[in-house]
Amino acid sequence: MMRGFAEGVVRRRRWVIAAWLLASVALAPQAAQVERSLEVAARVRDSEAADVERELASRFQSPYARFAVLVASGIPSPDSPLGERVVREIISAVDSLDPVTGTFSYLDVRDTLFLGAADSGTFIIVGLNAAERLDGVVPALRVATERVGARLRAAHPRIALRWTGEVPINHDIRRTSADEARRAEQRVLPLTLVLLLLAFGAVVASLLPLAAGALAITITLGVAVVVNRWWPLSILLQNTVSMIGLGVGIDYALLTVSRFRESLAHGGNAESAAIESVRHAGSAIALSGLTVMIGFGALLLVPLNELQAVGIGGIVVVGTSALMAVTLLPGLLASLGPRVELGRIGRRRSSGSPIEHRWRAWGRWVVAHPVLVLVLAGTPVVLLAWEARRLYPELPRGNWLPPTMESARAVQDLADMRRDGVVNSLRVLLDLPQGATLLDSTGWMATRRLGAAIAADPRVGRVRSLTTVIPTERPNLMMYSLLPATARNALVTPDGRAAVIEVVPAQGAGFNELTQLSRDLRKLDIGTLTGAPGAELRVGGMPAFNADYIDTIRDRTAVVVLLVVALTLVALMVGFRSVLIPLKALALNLLSVAAAFGAVVLVFQDGYGGEWLGLDGPLHGVFPAVPILVFCIVFGLSMDYEVFLVARVAEARRRLGEADAIVEGLARTGGVITSAAAIMIVVFGAFMLGDFLFIKVLGFALVVAVLLDATLVRIAIGPALLRLAGRWNWWPGRPSKRQSG
Repeated sequence: MMRGFAEGVVRRRRWVIAAWLLASVALAPQAAQVERSLEVAARVRDSEAADVERELASRFQSPYARFAVLVASGIPSPDSPLGERVVREIISAVDSLDPVTGTFSYLDVRDTLFLGAADSGTFIIVGLNAAERLDGVVPALRVATERVGARLRAAHPRIALRWTGEVPINHDIRRTSADEARRAEQRVLPLTLVLLLLAFGAVVASLLPLAAGALAITITLGVAVVVNRWWPLSILLQNTVSMIGLGVGIDYALLTVSRFRESLAHGGNAESAAIESVRHAGSAIALSGLTVMIGFGALLLVPLNELQAVGIGGIVVVGTSALMAVTLLPGLLASLGPRVELGRIGRRRSSGSPIEHRWRAWGRWVVAHPVLVLVLAGTPVVLLAWEARRLYPELPRGNWLPPTMESARAVQDLADMRRDGVVNSLRVLLDLPQGATLLDSTGWMATRRLGAAIAADPRVGRVRSLTTVIPTERPNLMMYSLLPATARNALVTPDGRAAVIEVVPAQGAGFNELTQLSRDLRKLDIGTLTGAPGAELRVGGMPAFNADYIDTIRDRTAVVVLLVVALTLVALMVGFRSVLIPLKALALNLLSVAAAFGAVVLVFQDGYGGEWLGLDGPLHGVFPAVPILVFCIVFGLSMDYEVFLVARVAEARRRLGEADAIVEGLARTGGVITSAAAIMIVVFGAFMLGDFLFIKVLGFALVVAVLLDATLVRIAIGPALLRLAGRWNWWPGRPSKRQSG
């Protein structure tokens, strides 16, 4: 079957090349729009926090359902006449913009919350039209404040006006993410070309895998933009596709080009060599690609737009890379023939080259001392994996936004004012029981009691509700009627059936404390606490979203892990027609993943060597999405090298004994595995050098996993286990021609 496929691809190569060219031309313009098309905000499907936001926009008609925070530092205190004039001028410049639905500041309510510590500045809450794509309005907001800031600096040279909050942060993440992806690719491509030149010794042969990886990324990003029209995808897809596409695309192309050059060196013509490259490498690439796609596909079970976007991007880029390696590349190679060696650097390596001799010598040593190899290679990996038991999947402490972002600097300005809790405010929505409203005694007292109970929590700095704006024991309709409509709509529904209590965290309260606060509020016995049986409570805001996000991942992790392991086991059993080899491969994959987690714990969570990666200190936690992402990505990528090696051993076993087949497999694939791993390490390492802490942690985990997997695990522990198992490796089947690679 594989021979027939190979012959069809090579002999119809003009049609195959034309089809890929057509797909590239159609999707490249779409790929160019990826930065402004994909979503930045993380979303949890059917989350309580998102439900509260929708209620504020529709049911309350609140002008502050979505908002940004304008931080003004270096100005006189708004409590002074001069400071008041400055704030009015700033508000006047912002209030006239179309997306702005209202502003709220010290001028509206003389609340000391708006006064920074030691007269360090103030902030303004700016409501935004929830119907618009909000991260697109940030440039207009910044242009307005830059103009007014330029005018005010004549009298106040230290003034700084910076935007923060969910919407500006999302905008900055989109821009910074795209910039970092471009910079990482610029760092990666020259280094990758150097590694390919070292592996192949010829310019044309080296450029083919590089072009394949770049083309796979372009096609995938184009597909993502098209899919985004019906299924909103996260911007996290862009960085992930760039990382995985370069790594996997080059890996698969490397294997195809290597087999083609090997067949060509043995005297075959261009067409037969291309057919042989597909026939031998095709099954390994297909099986490897399938196992990687299983890991990415499992992410679709988690109802988070970020993880689902990574899953879709991973499936498409891996599938595209694998298909390209067994269709487009063989066609190009058949057309190029011996010209694949153009631009040769140094002499052509023969099958008996010193590098192959060294791998053959290593293979003989492994099969002669398998137990010793297991002890020497297995001990450090197991010790590192043991540290994974301390992995703490919670949000890191401190401000982990890239410091180059304006929104991140604005958060620091708020921290200097001792008002950084404003960005992490909670919104508690209280639905009153049937027949009660906020403007009768039952609803009024229920809201007051709930607000007082929340305010008593040490994690809370202050609360704000209609009962604090009108600080009376009973509802006062006269004072209520004097409130501006925007203030009323922000705190109570027009029918009075529901109220909002805004909760500003205490200074210094961390992300995890506030996340737990939102969980604790949701557990309150509202009927008993408020004296209004039948009342219901929902919690929104950033900390509540974090709780929804973390809890969703925790609820789905076990299902995802079991599904990946089970489907991978089935795929390997079918591919190798063996029981022991798939079980061994799964065990080694789990070991590689655990070792990567152990390294993350030591470096990021504990802080050992973190300064080399630009960390100020230990994070004391790892982003909740990192473990499930690393597992799904590494579990598939680790299988690449296992498939490459074992498939070659199975092929050699037909003409050699068990021990000699292992030696032959290592001799033939050791160079390919180390070259492919070196390229992946360079790719992941380039993304690890950026400012995004999440991508830095993810890149580091992938670098460690690939490094360990391609050295200690696959070329030492794996072959030693193959030697110890002997002929039982292949029970109950026998290697077939389809297993060659």
